[in-house]
Amino acid sequence: MTDFWYRLSLRILPGLAAGLLRLWFASCRLTTHGSEQIKSTIAQNGRGIATFWHYSFLYNFYYLRGQPAAVMVSTSRDGEYIARLAVKLGHIPIRGSANKRGFRALREMLTQLQQGNNAGIVADGSQGPARRVQPGCILMASRSGQPIFPMAWAASHYIAFNSWDRTVIPLPFAKIVLHHGQALHVPPNLSHEAIEGYRLKLEETLNTLYHSAWQELGKAPHDQELHSSSTHRSPASHQHHDKA
Repeated sequence: MTDFWYRLSLRILPGLAAGLLRLWFASCRLTTHGSEQIKSTIAQNGRGIATFWHYSFLYNFYYLRGQPAAVMVSTSRDGEYIARLAVKLGHIPIRGSANKRGFRALREMLTQLQQGNNAGIVADGSQGPARRVQPGCILMASRSGQPIFPMAWAASHYIAFNSWDRTVIPLPFAKIVLHHGQALHVPPNLSHEAIEGYRLKLEETLNTLYHSAWQELGKAPHDQELHSSSTHRSPASHQHHDKA
């Protein structure tokens, strides 16, 4: 019976969620920085790899709906909901994570890039640690020859879930500030030391964009508790409603 309800929910919930998120996020006021540079690079290069922190993936699925991309999604049962939501928003889900099907998923992402599609990947992976770049996106850029486009956003009013990354959903009519960084070009055939160097460079870039976005709104980082404590879990509440 449990499997029946799971299968039924998979048929219904992603479509409902996609429709709701379109209405929900369309009500928000979006300000972007650096988008023209990204558009120019894509026009010259044809495609690229959007890279962002895991907390921001839901709004990014919506924001990037005009530029469909192959996106890596966890192989978990819950990941199936995200994969189907991605399809509803025009993206191509590739199932994999750092621990399961990771290299096979990376090869599938590379195939999508070779076929002319964009790619999207959460830089800190499906399990974290939060805001620590995993090497997968560096390897993808090195092997494909495609540039990485780092991005980060902040919202004036939001819900942050009690998850390892404090996943954020902007509230209706919130102001959203989205910062694009300069394209990062990664050369082929990197040594282990060079991969680590680019990994650290991307991590610094993403965190700079992240802090700039929240500072522009006069807000503290959404995951301040995570980075000021030895634990990755906030106190007992399941959600945080920002009312500032």
